[in-house]
Amino acid sequence: MSLALTKAAWDHPPTAAGYKRLVIRRLGWVLSLGGPPLIALACVDRIPHAGTAFALIALLVAPLLPWVVIAFFRRRRVAAVLRAYPWQEWPCRHPTRAPESPATMDVRFGEDFTATFRIIPFPVALAALEGDRPDRIWFAGDPRFGGVVSPVGGHYPVRVVPHTPRREECGGEGFDLARRVGLVRASGKGTRT
Repeated sequence: MSLALTKAAWDHPPTAAGYKRLVIRRLGWVLSLGGPPLIALACVDRIPHAGTAFALIALLVAPLLPWVVIAFFRRRRVAAVLRAYPWQEWPCRHPTRAPESPATMDVRFGEDFTATFRIIPFPVALAALEGDRPDRIWFAGDPRFGGVVSPVGGHYPVRVVPHTPRREECGGEGFDLARRVGLVRASGKGTRT
């Protein structure tokens, strides 16, 4: 059994600093993908072949830009979870994966319940960030619907969702809180972003 480390994960100073780094990292993704097409578009009438450069850059950026913009705005869900749930330390396992498969982790919440979570929106090698405790993880959220994980210490918060989407029964203990912070919809289906 795991004990809550603080009243809310947000109360832990390294977590708030880690969230600020997350915001900066995601803003950097948006600027690095959105900036070049905008610069090329601004230069279309001034520089020869800028239109061609814009078209090529837009073709390369178009598939990824919506995802990074969504990830930037969905960071608020990470903050809501961190403000509502405490960090709890649990045993975990990072299964090896093929390069094209999603990053997953198994968190053992009890003798008879192990949840497999997918790390979103982009794979993160949390096992490499965990240093001396690769078999433990800090988790804030609801094991049925997902939440936020971090290497022990709370300094690198990452959103996780159940690997296999499922619909849980509406209501019950913890359902209203999970719905309020955006882990689950009113229908009982967990959110995937």
